[in-house]
Formats: sequence, C-alpha cells, structure tokens
Amino acid sequence: MKAVIMLSETRDALVLDPTPHAPETARQFVSTRFAQWGLDDFDGQLVVSELVTNALLHGVGAIVVRVLQDEHSRLPKVEVTDQGAGRPVLRPPNYAVDSGRGLSIVAALASDWGVRSLPDGGKAVWALLPA
Repeated sequence: MKAVIMLSETRDALVLDPTPHAPETARQFVSTRFAQWGLDDFDGQLVVSELVTNALLHGVGAIVVRVLQDEHSRLPKVEVTDQGAGRPVLRPPNYAVDSGRGLSIVAALASDWGVRSLPDGGKAVWALLPA
C-alpha cells in the first residue's frame, strides 16, 4: 500500500492507492488532523470511511483525502477526490440490500455535503462536519 502525505499552508492531503486498506488509512489521517484541532473524530472517521469506500468501489485512480477548515462556515471539511466521471447518488433507503447506505450516513452526520467537478476531470465529494 502506498500512502503519501503532502502538507501545505492551506490544507493537508493524503494520496492513496485504491486498495482495500485505503479507508483505514483515511480514518487514521482524519483522526490525527481532528486531534490537532481538538475535535472529536468519530463522525469524521465515519464520513471519510464512507467517502473513500465509494471512491474505491466506484471511482477511478488515486484517492485524495483532504481535511481542512471551510473558508465560509469555519467548520471542519472532509473532501475525497478521484478521477472517475460518475457522480454519487443519494438513494432512498432499501433495507433488503447490504450496501448503498454510505451517502445516507454522510448526509445524516454532515451539516452539508456535495459534489463538485474537478477542472482536469474527476470529482470531489465533500462534507462539512459540526464542530
């Protein structure tokens, strides 16, 4: 498994190969960042795990995780990017299947969430978490 941490003044980013270990590594990354801010990391770990798992299952290429403070609301923001063209869809609950609840969990825990297209292709899925 390859994990590279890149640091800059405005945000931290974790670049992951799309392997089954990616969600666990992303959870550790979020936990460390939230600890630096003095925040409880439970919701952040769950949200990043769901977003990274979606990128792993439905995305393309490397998975990039960013943890930053939203410039408008000042809330902690978790963002996961991949190069896949597909967009995540929030589905109605279906209790007869074993999967498909990730975005419902994200929507329930986040103050807000969304998807934006990246200039060079791919997408970023983000979630604002209550402080």
